[in-house]
Amino acid sequence: MANLKSSEKDIRRTATRTVRNRARLSELESALKAVRSAPDGAAARTAYARATSLLDRASAKDLIHKRTASRQKSRLALFIAKKFPATKK
Repeated sequence: MANLKSSEKDIRRTATRTVRNRARLSELESALKAVRSAPDGAAARTAYARATSLLDRASAKDLIHKRTASRQKSRLALFIAKKFPATKK
């Protein structure tokens, strides 16, 4: 148990941040899964745009490292390119 008022506030602040960070990470993981499980190329590209946005925001808020975000974006792009090759018109 905390002895100081500031320590009690730190505990409350940490609990709030933990809840917020878990929600953001959960949303991010759901977006990444949506890209991998997309039924067609158009849906995959739409989900990829949302996932890249969430990855960038997560790295900006220090939820994940910026290189982790970059690596995940790169791998998702490669995944989409292989699974749904672009058709020439």
